[in-house]
Amino acid sequence: MAIGFDDPKVTIHIGDGFPFLEDKVDSFDIIITDASDPVGPAESLFQERYYELMKNALRPCGIISSQGECQWLHLELISAVQTYCHKLFPVVEYAFTTIPTYPSGQIGFIYYNAQVHEAAFVLPQFTKNVLKKIIPK
Repeated sequence: MAIGFDDPKVTIHIGDGFPFLEDKVDSFDIIITDASDPVGPAESLFQERYYELMKNALRPCGIISSQGECQWLHLELISAVQTYCHKLFPVVEYAFTTIPTYPSGQIGFIYYNAQVHEAAFVLPQFTKNVLKKIIPK
């Protein structure tokens, strides 16, 4: 995967996303935010304003992937993020995978392929129950 960083189509920015995105409009096909937990300085990366900035910076049909926290510990936060994301984007989904060494055994992806992608959207019923209440009809 690291060889992909050498592709001339790839640009990686490591730094504060807010000032970086402020003047970007229709600039990116994909924005990936690998944020730390939503406390202190990273708290703003889980708020509506940051998602608005990312939306404005996306080209049509662009994709955002952002650290989504743990459904076992942070379901209230996940629900809040999904609520305002549904106002901003036509498609909003929560996906997860298990990593035994992380709190509650859940965090981002170790490896990625079509089967992992598809399986990541199979949620436990308690999570589906909470999130289905906010999905627009």
